[in-house]
Amino acid sequence: MPRRHDNLFEGIASFQALSQAARRAIRGKRAKPGACAFFANLERELLSLERQLQDGSYRPGRYVAFEVNDPKKRIVSAAPFRDRVVHHALCAVVEPIFEACFIDQTFANRKGKGTHRAINVYEGYRDRHAHVLRCDIYRYFPAIDHALLKAALRRRIACARTLDLLDMIIDRSNAQEPVNLYFHGDNLFAPFERRRGLPIGNLTSQFFANLYLDGFDHWVTEVLKAPYVRYVDDFALFHDDAEVLAEWHDRIETYLAGRRLRAHPVKTYIAPSARSVQFLGYELHADGGRSLPEENVRRFRNRLRGLRDQWRAGTVGPGDVEPRVRAWIAHAENADTWRLRHAIFRGGRFDPRRTRSLNGPLSPCGPRRFLEQHSTEPPLRQPQQEHHRQPEQQPRFPCREHAVSQNRRDHGFAGRAP
Repeated sequence: MPRRHDNLFEGIASFQALSQAARRAIRGKRAKPGACAFFANLERELLSLERQLQDGSYRPGRYVAFEVNDPKKRIVSAAPFRDRVVHHALCAVVEPIFEACFIDQTFANRKGKGTHRAINVYEGYRDRHAHVLRCDIYRYFPAIDHALLKAALRRRIACARTLDLLDMIIDRSNAQEPVNLYFHGDNLFAPFERRRGLPIGNLTSQFFANLYLDGFDHWVTEVLKAPYVRYVDDFALFHDDAEVLAEWHDRIETYLAGRRLRAHPVKTYIAPSARSVQFLGYELHADGGRSLPEENVRRFRNRLRGLRDQWRAGTVGPGDVEPRVRAWIAHAENADTWRLRHAIFRGGRFDPRRTRSLNGPLSPCGPRRFLEQHSTEPPLRQPQQEHHRQPEQQPRFPCREHAVSQNRRDHGFAGRAP
């Protein structure tokens, strides 16, 4: 029986813990209205949160839900900033208790892990085994069963007040996509009577997603003894014999049913390891090469055109352009995309040939130069990623004298246009 931890609540609900949690929660969100309002009256807000947590009157606020279609359709839920502070304080105390028990082969939302380490492990297994079983769980976050999740939390936490806070966050999850699945022993009303679903976007939901499949991780690595890698609900098992993988697939389906989950009927398959596959946003090739999927490049080019139009309209500035472009570059740099990035950013601030500018300070006209002053001449040949065909080159951004002059007046750029 694992050790159960008690007396945790004071480390969550104290003024000092909440203050540190607020500073973690605001990272990257200083421009958000809710965060600004909270920090404008920081001491008063923290004292109010501490009092409500201590006397049991704290109640989470309402989520703001919105639908995104990039890269697939899903509902993302944003909690009020004061609730995010509580989430950070809670996870800072509870997560390390379970982190010590997680296996090394799960990589999502963990310090020292991440997508790139997961891909490296995947490629290592792929190079040593002939076949792979790729699995994806059908609507994972909406399907997580509240009763089973609470039971997993109670295996290591004995502090009643901490468990009450965890239960409150789980119970007040907003409605998610319907997942009306039936399992052995269910009656007609079971899918509607059992509470399930966690909001995508919560820090606590990311932790709960790792915890919910922790028993499955140990079962795969200790009972099946399979080479295994998992990132949230996307996982892979490797073996030289495809029949062994087929047997494992049947056993996995049975295990997942016990967690009231089901493998995705389309995204679960057995394939030769030498076949090129998409994994965590990259196209992985058997020769060790990596490329970006065509839809990823197409979405970025669409966003780039949107940034160009917003820049010309004066609705975005340097602080908006820089992080969005660099975020995609940081992702693309881990694939064989040097020629692709040169084709997109040719002659601009983010051109990979201009390595000096990548780490240099941002000049006032840096993003404008990037968005407005691309060469209009087409490249000599269609630039491609080293291992994957890319969609047709999009037209360059036109550079017109009146557009540049107007842009400089709108944004206060003095002097001659570079």
